[in-house]
Order: sequence, then C-alpha cells, then structure tokens
Amino acid sequence: MRINSGKVNFMRSLQNIFWTLGSIESRYKYILTVFVVLSFFGCKKSSSPATIVPPKQPDTAVIITTNAKPVVKTNSQKVYVHYMPWFETPATSGTGQWGQHWTMANENPNIILSNGRRQIASWFYPMIGPYDSDDRDVIDYHLLLMKYSGIDGVIVDWYGTFNVDDYALNKRNTDSIFNRIPYAGLQFGICYEDASIAQVTTATGTGTVAAAQQDFSYLQSQYFSSSNYIKINNQPLLLDFGPQVLTTSTDWAQAFSVLSTKPRLLSVEYAGGVTGSYGNGEFAWVDSTDQANLQGFYQNRAPSLATYFAGAYPGFMDFYKQGGWGNTLFLIGYNGTATLQNCLNLAKTSGTNYLQLITWNDYGEGTMIEPTLDFNFSFLQTIQQYTGVSYTVTQLQLIYTWYTLRKKYVGNTVIEQQLVQAYNDLVALDVTDATAIISGIN
Repeated sequence: MRINSGKVNFMRSLQNIFWTLGSIESRYKYILTVFVVLSFFGCKKSSSPATIVPPKQPDTAVIITTNAKPVVKTNSQKVYVHYMPWFETPATSGTGQWGQHWTMANENPNIILSNGRRQIASWFYPMIGPYDSDDRDVIDYHLLLMKYSGIDGVIVDWYGTFNVDDYALNKRNTDSIFNRIPYAGLQFGICYEDASIAQVTTATGTGTVAAAQQDFSYLQSQYFSSSNYIKINNQPLLLDFGPQVLTTSTDWAQAFSVLSTKPRLLSVEYAGGVTGSYGNGEFAWVDSTDQANLQGFYQNRAPSLATYFAGAYPGFMDFYKQGGWGNTLFLIGYNGTATLQNCLNLAKTSGTNYLQLITWNDYGEGTMIEPTLDFNFSFLQTIQQYTGVSYTVTQLQLIYTWYTLRKKYVGNTVIEQQLVQAYNDLVALDVTDATAIISGIN
C-alpha cells in the first residue's frame, strides 16, 4: 500500500519549523525520521454482490496492427501523468473481494447507493465506475483519452517485484499497462516507491539494497530498453517518491551497481540531497500550501537542479478519515477547473520542459483528472487547451462511447472486430472513420 502523498507533504511542511537544522539533507533526514514513526494505513459491510463485468486481459502477443501517430501540439512542453495501477475488482484481486483502494477500511463497493453509485472510498466517482487496473479495455480507454488530451506519456507509481502486500498485483497491472502503451504511441516511465523496501525487508528478510537491486534489475531488463520508455539525455527516467528508505548516496551507489546504464533519477521536491551524485533533480508535488509551494519550488529550488519537473493538480480532498485510514490531511478546493488552470499557468513559466500531472486516478486523495461523474471531462478539456491540441470534448466523448461498446458487446466477435478497427483508427488519428464505426454500432 502506498505511503500517501499527503504524509510526504506534511513532513515537508515541517521544514519551516526545523529550518535551522542546516543543509537541505539534514533537514530532510530529520523529517524522514518523523515520517518513519507514522504507521502504514490499514472490513467490509455485508451485502449481496452486484454484477461485475469480467475484465478483458491484455494481449500477450501482438494481435493488433496499429499505425499510431503522434498528436500535434502547439505547446512543446512534455506532459506526463502520474498513474496509479492499484485498483482491483472481485474478478482480479485473487480473493474474490474488492481491492483496498476502492474499500479502504470500511467501504463496500457491492453496496449500491441511492444515487446509483457503488460505495467506494472516495468523494468522487469514475465515469466508467470502479474498475480493474489490469483490464485491457480500461487501459486502452485511459491511453486514448490521454492521447487526445496531448499527454505524452504515463509515469506509473511502482512498488517493485516482491510478493508482499499488494505489490505483486501492482506489478502485474503495470506490466499490462506497459504492454498496451506502444499500441497507443505513448511513452511510459516509473516512479519508484522505495518505501516499499521496508515492507519487503520485514516480510522476507531481504536487505534493503538487495531488494532495490532486484527491482532495478527488473526495470532494466523489462522496461528501460524500450523505445517507448521516457529518456532524458539518453538516460531512462526514474522518479522516486522520497527517497524514504534509500537515504544515502552509498545506498544508491550500491542499488545502481547492477545497472549498465544509470537512470536519470529525480526525487520528490527538496529530497534530492540524499542521493548525492546519483540524483539528477527533483519533481514538484501537491502540498497543503498549494500555489505557494509550487512558486517557491520553481523560484528557489529548481534553478539549482540539473532536471526538474513542474507539477499540476486539480485539487486535493482525501477520504482517509472517512475511509478509516487515518485523519484528513488537508484540502485544496477545485473551484471548477480554476486550481488546475492556476497550476498549469505556473508550469508554463516554470522554466522546465517537463510537466507531471498529479494524478490520473488517485481517488483516495481526490487528485484524479480522468473523467468522473463529478467533473465530467472538464479537467481533460483544460489540459487540451494547455497542450494546444486540435481536439475537444467531442473526441473524448467518442472514446468514452467506444469503451462502453467494448463492455456491452463482450463475446460478440463481429462487433468486437469492428471496435478493434475503431481503436486502430483512433490511435492513427483517423477520427472520421472511427466515428463512423462507433456510430454504426451505437
């Protein structure tokens, strides 16, 4: 289970109190010590199970021929989106239960509320309902929406290779996502949750550095050499949400010793000092001080970094207290799309060619930009305007319709093949032909 971003934001805010501790590294290590004291967040109410649409497993062999074309943007900034691969339904969790990121400690998606929604651990509701991250249809739907919004790629929140907690499911889902990305013509990267190493060490006895070496070896063999993997200065990009366990330059030297090519390592903002020469920069993240945090990072911290990522989010409204996973962290109002627009305005003048959207689908913290019943397509429309694509909500709605038809006609081989063709048309930017096929079926 992920160490949530709100905890890191809280710890970063303590820097103001302990500013007299000296270097950034010493301040960060103090904060890290307090952070470790915080425990991991952790059941369900009884009800009759509701029908779950069976997931479509990603293809294990190339059976779709696509001619993916890049979307033309007037904004040259590379735009990536932070992506959570951790959602499970009873069909995929291996336990017959909903995954913890839909339930937290006390919610039950089998309960249908009076508004027709399932009871999930979020204030907000995906337009397609709670889903399985390993579902091919869901993955393709997400990637198509990103493509037509001018998003260049996905940075997946990753927990490594060990079968501890739900890490193995996250790994499986991440593999499935990356399997589909080349079809869509997008890029992908990894944000490593090195906090997971502590859980691995406790559960398996594997040393922290040895665990990291196994994880990084997997990344090198499976992902880094892909032409779709994000690279900066010919180095594969590796974000780290911390560091929280690998907290010295020596740790990183040993962890990277198994790699033939050193990744371009970016830590979360203000935490890069602990990686020494093995780090190459930092990335902005959501903080309780909202715009002030972003402005401070761009003006005071970023100029000293070799590489940095700007950040943009729609708001922040966590469900942790209500879901039984702790206390409310903080609140950043959405104001329609104004908060997202303000973040994008800052990113445009931040001085970097890299932007990370925070996030595609963190429902527990309310930072999701994917279509929801609450905000519809408005966040993606705002991003379309920022990236300068020629597409509008019309194409986003078309992709949503395509997804609903894929689910409606599961097992109908004739219509499934038509929808495959519509998908091929969409990744090739042939909206006219895709519209004709989808309209004919619909």
